[in-house]
Amino acid sequence: MSKLGVTPSQTVGPYFAIGLTWDDGADVVPQGTDGAFWIRGRVTDGNGAPIPDAVVETWQADRDGRFAHPDDPRGAVDWGVFRGLGRSGTDDDGRYGIYTIKPGRVPGQNGTTQAPHIDVTVMARGMLKRLVTRIYFPEEEAANAADPVLSSLPATAASETLMAIKSDDGYSFDIHLQGENETVFFDL
Repeated sequence: MSKLGVTPSQTVGPYFAIGLTWDDGADVVPQGTDGAFWIRGRVTDGNGAPIPDAVVETWQADRDGRFAHPDDPRGAVDWGVFRGLGRSGTDDDGRYGIYTIKPGRVPGQNGTTQAPHIDVTVMARGMLKRLVTRIYFPEEEAANAADPVLSSLPATAASETLMAIKSDDGYSFDIHLQGENETVFFDL
């Protein structure tokens, strides 16, 4: 009889929120920036329980729909106070918050234009790969209707899991990792 080998654990962490956040990481723009708002939400598991040590990372275009990145040959327009990246750990109730501005429309594939959106990565214990999703804005009805990514999804999934909800100081966007209300995630 041969001896069985040891396999690696399938559980990662919980150390994401400890090692991957910094003091003003949630601020895509400085506090007090004209037109800035909060996106707040909760990260929950398949039973609706909060995930207290996840990390939510966002990246986005500026107000003009441009990125300060070599892959965007148009370049950023208002890069001075705009970081484009936000990162927030979740608290004991699974809550996170990102302070940002609404991005502009960005070019898509084959000459299409994408609706204003914020890209989101979620990292949490037990997940070997990050999850990627998007936040869209409900008041952008015409742009959302023409968005090639939203158009490729069943209407209920897009409207129920990828659309932010207006709140007192910005928007609310909950992320459900599993279950009946599971957020739509993309395979990159």
